[in-house]
Amino acid sequence: MTEQTNKQETVIGFIGTGIMGASMAGHLLGGGYQVNVYNRTKSRADALVANGAVWHETPQSVSEHSDVVITMLGYPVDVEEIYFGASGLLQNAKAKAILIDMTTSSPSLAKRIAEEALNNGLAALDAPVSGGDVGAKEARLSIMVGGADKDYQAILPLLELMGKNIVFQGAAGAGQFTKMCNQIAIASNMIGVSEALAYAKRAGLDQETVLKSIEAGAAGSWSLSNLGPRIIKGDFAPGFYVKHFIKDIKIAIESAEELGLSLPGLTLARSLYEQLIVLGEENSGTQALYKVIFAE
Repeated sequence: MTEQTNKQETVIGFIGTGIMGASMAGHLLGGGYQVNVYNRTKSRADALVANGAVWHETPQSVSEHSDVVITMLGYPVDVEEIYFGASGLLQNAKAKAILIDMTTSSPSLAKRIAEEALNNGLAALDAPVSGGDVGAKEARLSIMVGGADKDYQAILPLLELMGKNIVFQGAAGAGQFTKMCNQIAIASNMIGVSEALAYAKRAGLDQETVLKSIEAGAAGSWSLSNLGPRIIKGDFAPGFYVKHFIKDIKIAIESAEELGLSLPGLTLARSLYEQLIVLGEENSGTQALYKVIFAE
């Protein structure tokens, strides 16, 4: 497909216009595509509709009127319902449509979706993302893709509107396996970021000055540079919800168990994040882990 053909003939469906999905769908609109949208809470799609997106009352309606359907949902159970339900995408998508699940979900579910899509004359890709709300707003998400290479090549122009680091990882499920690697690394790293800043505070140091030194050295990480300043300012608003991160940790641990692998760092992270749930912080950002590490 040429870029001109994409924009004039390819209609995009986007289901899930939440904290990240709204920005992602907005970039597709800005790229010149017609975009059909659906979200359980309609008001979260209002800005997109005001900018030219077409609202649909059901996911089924989106799938019936779109050539490519992208989903950006909360939990694997949501993905299963949207894809496999009687009014779901797999039963109602247009012939030869390409379905792209960008939710962080189960690798085994991604494989099931791909198999069923193939049986129905459709194509499916798993393409989870990393980068949080900032990455989504600035269209510089890291996108990890699993599925057939020919389908990946066909939708690459769309992914390039939403992300900068786009890597084809292999067969169906490979994108989700890679996202689990990402979440595993983040989980232990957030413990380190929180502990480092708590230690600086208790030692009587200026946390911002400490951050200037350590983020440029061997300790540097995305979480340290982007979430460290939020922690210092007491900003625990979600770029990525605690409740969704716990969901990801659960998926990763279950997947690791299926592979016969023990992940002690991830297990510790789960126990700490579960303490945040007890504190009522499920809708805070992942940087709220600092509140468990350092109670003032």
